[in-house]
Amino acid sequence: MGAVGFLTSCAGSPDTLGLPSAGPSSTTAATLTPAPTVPPKPIVTPTPTPTPTSTLPPPFSAPSLTKVAIPDGVMTDLPGDGKLLAWTVDDGSSSEVIQKYIEFAKATGMRLTFFLNATYDGWSTHADLLRPLVKSGQIQLGNHTFSHADLTSLSDDQVIAELQKNHDFIEKTFGVDARPYYRPPYGYRNHRTDRLAASIGYTTPVLWYGSLSDSGLITDQQVVDFATQWFLPQHIVIGHLNFLPVTEVFGQLEQIIRSRGLQPVTLNDVFDKPA
Repeated sequence: MGAVGFLTSCAGSPDTLGLPSAGPSSTTAATLTPAPTVPPKPIVTPTPTPTPTSTLPPPFSAPSLTKVAIPDGVMTDLPGDGKLLAWTVDDGSSSEVIQKYIEFAKATGMRLTFFLNATYDGWSTHADLLRPLVKSGQIQLGNHTFSHADLTSLSDDQVIAELQKNHDFIEKTFGVDARPYYRPPYGYRNHRTDRLAASIGYTTPVLWYGSLSDSGLITDQQVVDFATQWFLPQHIVIGHLNFLPVTEVFGQLEQIIRSRGLQPVTLNDVFDKPA
């Protein structure tokens, strides 16, 4: 409006110029341009990101089995014609492998039996991590002697000491009694060592029907190949907590078990434990 007034005063009034008077409304209409209307910014509602559907299989659960009596003598497989698999794991010279096995079991529900040697520090280092799985029964502990000694080369007193010292560690650290199952190192046993073990309650030597063959260092593909060969119904299969390659193919080993419809079990899942 100030600009209109300035132009009018410079040009003079219509009367003095001899022009017809247009009136105030026409002057305003010819001079003013309405300000453009600025539309409000649109409110953008973010599209929610869809939650991906998990493709992970459900964890293995504890089997519902009618337990049977422990057979006499050396155990190498599971009785009957079912779809059970006893994956047993020995030693423990690698603390890292112990940890990874426990974490694998926790994540998948895999049921395992650990035949441990308490001489290895990893069993104390990871006791807190392992203890809940032992308490629930998902992981069972068996006696593999304290120092992985060849029992057949020891005196009577030494045989008993090896088993008793390991027994005491298991009971004190994890609150369970590992009897009656023990695994003689290297599978070396005879009537004398069986009699001595039985004298302190270890009446069942547990050997195996198939091995991952990883007590020493092999490749991860070799581990898979041995699992493919031996993960079969009613087998007791032995592995080891010594070298990392097995931990790098846990997923493949689990898939073999699932694809064959096998149910992983501990020995306590299958057998009545004697009083």
